[in-house]
Amino acid sequence: MAGGKGSAGPTIIIKRVEGGGEAGHHGGAWKVAYADFVTAMMAFFLLMWLLNATTEAQRTGLADYFSPTVMKTPGSSGDGTEDAVRHSIQQPLRDSEAAADFEEVAREVQNILTGSGAESMQMTNLLKHVVTRMTDEGLVIELSDLTEAPLFVEDTGQPQPALTSLMRIVASALGHTRNQIAISGHVRAYPETLVSSPVWALSDARAHTVRNLLEQADFPQRRIQRVSAFGDRRNRSGNPMDPQNNRIEVILLR
Repeated sequence: MAGGKGSAGPTIIIKRVEGGGEAGHHGGAWKVAYADFVTAMMAFFLLMWLLNATTEAQRTGLADYFSPTVMKTPGSSGDGTEDAVRHSIQQPLRDSEAAADFEEVAREVQNILTGSGAESMQMTNLLKHVVTRMTDEGLVIELSDLTEAPLFVEDTGQPQPALTSLMRIVASALGHTRNQIAISGHVRAYPETLVSSPVWALSDARAHTVRNLLEQADFPQRRIQRVSAFGDRRNRSGNPMDPQNNRIEVILLR
């Protein structure tokens, strides 16, 4: 019969394929890569902004902040040179290289040596001997006699106890810097009737006394660049014989 089963057309089979997992959008790895790219670009533009918005001194300070400080001591590997700055537990200061600004470091030293924040009346009285000033050469720390409190025993290079105590304070303040120092001795003039003027020998002896006291207070000897004697050639007072001309200058060199 024409309408029987034998005359039926071919059977059509439809197969449905289910997409599994991330096959439809090729995974999420591209999202991670894109996030890394955006982060890198933000860091780049931030760096560009910092370079334009900061000074050279600030950039140096930032670089030093993220650089580790290395301490080399004798007997360890290397040349035995101490590369780290000595810091005081009581009143830490910034290292001169980290600050990248000599004037700023000098001001911090001045604050200690002019009595700012002195912890006792004894220290306040000691610091009355100190006058500081900035020059082209560096920070000049001038130590001079007071009317009733000389720093040396009469006309000798022997220190009074006040000078010994004072030099410990100076050594501690200067210990926060890396700069070298210079020491110069100055004395008043003596009558021309003297057979032999003591000004040269006395100013030299007093300058070396201060050098010895600094070293006894653990100030590094290698940082002392020079010790000079000026006799009575650089008077502070108009009267050459004025005792105010008796002084020692410790200079923190630039």
